[in-house]
Amino acid sequence: MLHKFLMRHLGTYYMIIACMLFAITGALAKVISADMPSIEVVFFRNLIGLVMIVYSLYKRPAHQKGGHPYLLIFRGVIGTLALFAFFYNIAHINLGAAFTFSKTSPIFTALLAAMFMGERLSSRGWMAIFIGFGGILLIIQPGLGISKTDWLGIWSGVGAAMAYTSVRELKKSYDTRVIVFSFMGFGTALPIIFMALAEFIRIDGFEFLFSKFVLPDTKNIFLILLMGVAGLYFQMYLTKAYAASKKAGTVAAVSYADVIFTIIIGYFMGDGLPNTVAFLGIILVILSGIIVVKEK
Repeated sequence: MLHKFLMRHLGTYYMIIACMLFAITGALAKVISADMPSIEVVFFRNLIGLVMIVYSLYKRPAHQKGGHPYLLIFRGVIGTLALFAFFYNIAHINLGAAFTFSKTSPIFTALLAAMFMGERLSSRGWMAIFIGFGGILLIIQPGLGISKTDWLGIWSGVGAAMAYTSVRELKKSYDTRVIVFSFMGFGTALPIIFMALAEFIRIDGFEFLFSKFVLPDTKNIFLILLMGVAGLYFQMYLTKAYAASKKAGTVAAVSYADVIFTIIIGYFMGDGLPNTVAFLGIILVILSGIIVVKEK
């Protein structure tokens, strides 16, 4: 009976596993960030992915027409800068809040596609965007003051949305692995540049960019490898989820489960639970994202 149920909902089952693995990846990043700057965590996270994607391209070379190198660079740079903000927030605020901010990307993607790509949004789509922005306001609670982590949280969503929007165009000309290579390549190179500059430059408020390299100890090397493995299996189960599902919108909606997992994991790691207003904001962001992805 259970086997039949799982086979009927295989895409959802795989996506739930992917969400758990993504939450574990974030939790490991938070633990590592206690001893190392978040930008260095981004470096190691992308270095592991870069090695794997280079090996994949070596085993099976890409066949593509190309022709948009600047857009490919844009995707890599913007995606990396969004990742800097995401990992900085993982290190400095509640895990659930950091993940919720990143989950605003479908809302901003829909808005950017409507503004710059001529895509028409239905009334439900616009309603979802307004609900999402309302949720962001409840999480930030501007009456209490807007912090650096709030701005970085919003940027993590906007930057990811810009990167995802560019991928729509890039997929017409490039092998998916080449697009991922661009992201992983810049995600490895840019942290090296910023960590090198941190030896000579210090700008208050920009610690998420300019932080000196810290040599990881044995414990952190083990945790970094574990984070890389969790990230790898997250990507595998994410791919399986979309491949096994007849409706991509369904599994995309289920992907918001990682916010719930991170709130639970974060609580056991010592994070406080969101207050009532912020928790309502999280629910609104999840609801708006689900409406947006179901519209596609």
